[in-house]
Amino acid sequence: MMKNYYAVIMAGGIGSRFWPISRSAHPKQFIDILGTGKTLIQTTYERFLKIVPAENIYIVTNENYVALVKEQLPEIDESQILGEPVMRNTAPCVAYASHKINMLNPEASIVVAPSDHLILNPERFIADIQNSLEAASRNNCLITLGIKPSRPDTGYGYIQFTEETLDNDFHKVKTFTEKPNLELAKTFVQSGEFLWNAGIFVWSAKSIIQAFEQYLPEMNDTFKDGAKSFNTDNEHSFIQNAYYQCTNISIDYGIMEKADNVYILPTDFGWSDLGTWASVYELADKDYLGNAVIPPDRVIMYDSSNCMVNVPKGKLVILQGLDDYIVVEANNTLMICHKDKEQSVKQIVADVKSKFGNEFI
Repeated sequence: MMKNYYAVIMAGGIGSRFWPISRSAHPKQFIDILGTGKTLIQTTYERFLKIVPAENIYIVTNENYVALVKEQLPEIDESQILGEPVMRNTAPCVAYASHKINMLNPEASIVVAPSDHLILNPERFIADIQNSLEAASRNNCLITLGIKPSRPDTGYGYIQFTEETLDNDFHKVKTFTEKPNLELAKTFVQSGEFLWNAGIFVWSAKSIIQAFEQYLPEMNDTFKDGAKSFNTDNEHSFIQNAYYQCTNISIDYGIMEKADNVYILPTDFGWSDLGTWASVYELADKDYLGNAVIPPDRVIMYDSSNCMVNVPKGKLVILQGLDDYIVVEANNTLMICHKDKEQSVKQIVADVKSKFGNEFI
């Protein structure tokens, strides 16, 4: 059965909220954000090696990052790296990978996951994915994994589920809500009926293609037309044309929120989407004053507390009198930002681009 299991790792984002470390030419997934000695995509790839055969792991990324994938995952075959010519969100990404895999193995069951998330309990993650792949191989269903919320976080999407189950463990999905306000998030958490949307999906190739046929038929037809090109020398030229025919839409909005065979597996495997510097701060080791410093070799803090500091290795940095600040230096850029204002990083990036062009982006 394992030969029918496939993994699709989505690695096309630019990670602008981690600017200035994450740049358009070298984004977040290719960086060792947590100082572990491995980049996020390397850690994600190694996790899936414990679930599916190495030859069944595919990386979907911007074609500008194909060389980075080869550099960081040298063991992967070039045919397993799917380069996207233009960013079109996650639905075309899933359609491309699903049709390509279906041509190789119509009995395939596929897990689709981002390349840049943190999993603190990989054993539980592996067990949950294996359970989901087994269920997907037996049933015509679309499975998503939901994280039991530990707080009313407004930065995550929420999924409401019912008591109706599939194979005992998977609950029928009722509603999706994207990033609610604080009061609504509190209500969601208190009800016990909502889970965080982890953006991890499991389905059979047959089920997801059937869903595309029903809910995104034009996109499905675009990739269906590539049947003779997939896994041949013509694949690249076909994809160059196909992507420009696709609408910019997420798999959540395009299919998951509309389909009637969506189920969710409630779980808790120590998940974080590492979406902001604050999320890195929460996970990083801290000193007795709550300062997190990566790497910690040459930073001296005076009268400072609860700061997130990420500076080049070997650089001497002295900080005095800061509380609740993010201090990041990379790529000839220094950013000092209060933690409460870190949601403005995207706007900062836009302003820098407007003033200086792409030099610092």
